[in-house]
Amino acid sequence: MSFASKLFSSKKPNARNQEGYPAYTRSAEEQYLQMLLTNTMSNTFYADQQELLDNAAELHEQMALEQPEFMAKALVYARSEGFMRLQPLFGLAVLSGTRPDLFAKVFMKVVQIPSDLSDFLTILQGLGRGEGGRAVKRQVNLFLAGISEYWALKYNGRGRGYSLGDAIATAHPKPADLKQQALFRYLRGQEANLGLLPQVEAMEKLKQSGSAEEQIAWIERGKLPYSAVTGAIKPSQEVWNAILYQMPTFALLRHLNTLLRSGVLADQKNLDYVVGRLVDQDALRKARILPFRFATAFRQVSEPELRDALREAVDLTFDNLPDMGGRTAIFLDISGSMQGEYLEIGSVFALALYKKTQGKSLFWLFDTDVTDAKPSRRDSILGQAERIHARGGTDTGAPVRKLLEQRTKVDQIIIITDEQQNSGSPFYQQLKLYRKKVNPAVKAFVVDIAPYRHAMVPEQDEQTYYVYGWSDTVLSYIARSVQGYGSMTERVAAIGI
Repeated sequence: MSFASKLFSSKKPNARNQEGYPAYTRSAEEQYLQMLLTNTMSNTFYADQQELLDNAAELHEQMALEQPEFMAKALVYARSEGFMRLQPLFGLAVLSGTRPDLFAKVFMKVVQIPSDLSDFLTILQGLGRGEGGRAVKRQVNLFLAGISEYWALKYNGRGRGYSLGDAIATAHPKPADLKQQALFRYLRGQEANLGLLPQVEAMEKLKQSGSAEEQIAWIERGKLPYSAVTGAIKPSQEVWNAILYQMPTFALLRHLNTLLRSGVLADQKNLDYVVGRLVDQDALRKARILPFRFATAFRQVSEPELRDALREAVDLTFDNLPDMGGRTAIFLDISGSMQGEYLEIGSVFALALYKKTQGKSLFWLFDTDVTDAKPSRRDSILGQAERIHARGGTDTGAPVRKLLEQRTKVDQIIIITDEQQNSGSPFYQQLKLYRKKVNPAVKAFVVDIAPYRHAMVPEQDEQTYYVYGWSDTVLSYIARSVQGYGSMTERVAAIGI
């Protein structure tokens, strides 16, 4: 077979998607990145939790055997840039059994907080690996050496997988000094010298306190983390008032409803403080909050000032996106399988991209039909996203077909979808026609926010880029790729470990 024949045949569909429509398989690296960056192991429209778990296990094991170096880098990327936890931890557990050298290099970059350690050890046990052997114990010891009183109080909840005390019992770390010895003993539930642990002592006193005044005194004296306080006592309005001012930005976002119901935000001073935190651009950047979290909070609260703050927060989150040159077509899949988080994040992404193009773009919604979203550069992202609803089936070729019919020339096409076509003409077929008849140089970006493995464009198409994930770095990647940035797999491969 000639080279031309091979290339032609490779571009024919070689798989079927979840709806049975012709599809393509992407490279193992791309499939792995997609799974790491989108698979939360919760039920989806087309696959249940067990199916997704089995698929993830298969990919982790395949990469550990065939491409362990890329796997190690991908785990770091998914945890640090993609804001994902469970899949990188799952992969780390698999990697520990095949390449302990690479495992050691990336452990501290993937296991970043005590709850990561707890979930990692639980996954390891679930894989039948027990305590994981010497290589695992060495890394666990290094992590435990950095445990602070704050972490001990915030993350040592017993009853959910491995606690920090369980990890200490497993790894048997040697304490560096008397304070660390006391902390390890406390975490193990043993008698300890609390005089060396002022925060821990304050927490134990809090548990014994009878009045709100006494509780507040120990909270303030020990600078106790809100999560430890709410786990130890049922806070009154007075106590919520006390812990409000030390809650992290993400915690404020998650607890807006609780703070409203408790009456804490009826105090204008408290409300002003929360609003100020939500629109603090530096705090938002450090908090690393997935954009759809704002959409969820926006849907749940009705207080006008809070809704205004959330609108501003999302716009600020995407304010530092690089500018995109040329004319852009943005297509958002609103079919029934996108209902829920997929549509929330997709709507936010699409509107953020539209705003960044300074009006040099069109934004269409599609199911089996195509409609103009009629976006505004002035209205907030969240306000506009709230008006977008799921409906109908999926024809991924429909928006490109409309571009072709209108002979509208664009420099890049960005389609946000779960790729599950179930009617009409395939996206890739229409894309090839568009390149032939309107613009041969058009770049296409497929933003896939679902963990289904089959794709709608073959990997041999060098003008189409696949982008995976739910974090705002997805949009940064697109903006840079427009200006010649490499593929997502190339970016991951270049990571130093």
